[in-house]
Amino acid sequence: MASSSALRELQRELEAKANDLSKIQKDISKNHQVRKKYTIQLGENELVLKELDLLSEDANVFKLIGPVLVKQDLAEARANVRKRIEYISAELKRLDTTLQDLDGKQNSKKETMLKLQQRAQSLQAGKAKA
Repeated sequence: MASSSALRELQRELEAKANDLSKIQKDISKNHQVRKKYTIQLGENELVLKELDLLSEDANVFKLIGPVLVKQDLAEARANVRKRIEYISAELKRLDTTLQDLDGKQNSKKETMLKLQQRAQSLQAGKAKA
């Protein structure tokens, strides 16, 4: 009787760990999607900066604000794009760190689940012999 209650407890613990693992995997998936979006934005902004660098200093630059094109100073436009690139790069680094942490947690949960499964199997094997 004691071994069957221990087995039930192990199964409950295993289910809880599986739920935790599922949540971590969802977080990893969300982070990958956000990272992909930022990577695309980074590429677009770097392309814009290259295009701005090709312009002469007296060129007209316009910024789309709502439905209106507003004239903008070339130096200001370059500065804005550089700031955006810095921000996106910082966000990508932050996401990479978060992903590393989540991967570590995921591996830890998997190891814990494997140990719990082994304990449950050994309990079942012991129960079968008795």
